Amino acid sequence: MNKSSPLLDVLTRRNWRSILLGAISLSIVLWSAVQAAGTPLSASFTPASPRLGETVVVNIATASSQSTPPTTQATPPTVKVGTKTYPAFNVGKERFRAMIPTTPLEKPGDREATISDNTGKTTVKFPVADRKFAIQRINFSPGKSGVEATELELKQVAAFKATVSPTKLWSGKFIAPNAGKTSSPYGVRRYYNGEFATDYYHRGLDYAGGYGSAVVAPAAGKVVLVGYEKKGFRVHGNVVGVDHGQGLVSIFMHMSKISVEEGQMLAAGDDIGAIGSTGSSTGPHLHWGLYVNAVSVDPVQWRSQSIE
Repeated sequence: MNKSSPLLDVLTRRNWRSILLGAISLSIVLWSAVQAAGTPLSASFTPASPRLGETVVVNIATASSQSTPPTTQATPPTVKVGTKTYPAFNVGKERFRAMIPTTPLEKPGDREATISDNTGKTTVKFPVADRKFAIQRINFSPGKSGVEATELELKQVAAFKATVSPTKLWSGKFIAPNAGKTSSPYGVRRYYNGEFATDYYHRGLDYAGGYGSAVVAPAAGKVVLVGYEKKGFRVHGNVVGVDHGQGLVSIFMHMSKISVEEGQMLAAGDDIGAIGSTGSSTGPHLHWGLYVNAVSVDPVQWRSQSIE
C-alpha cells in the first residue's frame, strides 16, 4: 500500500479548503444576485414637489421590467397611501402608473406609499407641500334653505365619479372647456354665516362665459353621464360626465344645452353643449370638476402639465 507524504496531505487539504471557500463565495455572489433581481419594485414621483390639491403620479418599475428581456407582469401593482388603495396601469414595457389625489382638506407633509404586487412590496415616501387657498364669506338670510340634491342625482353622480376604466383616453395637456375667464378657482374655502366649513372646498373651476357660449371637451374621453334638471338633477342642473380613463373623469354642470349622448366618444375640443344657469346656480357659468379616483383635484395642473 502506497503511503502519501505529509506534504501531499497538506496540499490536498489546502486544495479542498480552497474549493470549499470558492463554493461559499460563489453561493454568496449568486444569492446577492438573486436578492438584487428580486428587489420587486421601484418608484418615482411626478411632480417632484406636489402641492395640496394636485395629482401625484407614481411611476413604477417592476422586477419584470428590469429583467433582460422584460418578462410578463402577472399582477399589476397597487399603491396604498393611508387607508386608500389606488390601482396602477401598464404604460408599456411592464412599467406602471398610479395616480394619487390630494385635497385642500389635508395637512401638508410627507406621505408614505406602499407599492405591492405578486413579487413583493416596497414602501417609499413623497412630500406634499402646503398651499394657500382663497377664502369666501357667505351669509344666508334667516330661514333661507339651499337647494337639496335628489337621491337620483346623488347616486348617479357618485357612481360616475368613482368610474375607473382600464384604457387611457386622454393625451397631453388638457385645454380650457370654455373661452370665458375663470370666475372661481379650485380649492376656495368658505365661512357660512361666520362659521368655517371644515369639510368644504370648491371642487373645480368656474368659467364666466356668456350664456349659450360653447362648452368643449378638455381632453379625449367617453360620455358616461348625461343628466337634466327636469329629470331630477336639481343641484347639478344639466350635467355631462366624461370618462378620460384609468380613474380620471370630468364633470360639467349648470349647462343650458347638452349636445352629446351617453356612450359617445369625444376628442379634445369636441362640442359638449353650452353654458347656462341650471341647477344650483346664481348666474350663467360653467363648473368644470376634475376627479382622480373619485377625489376632486385641481384642473389647472392638468392644463399646465402633460401627464402621460
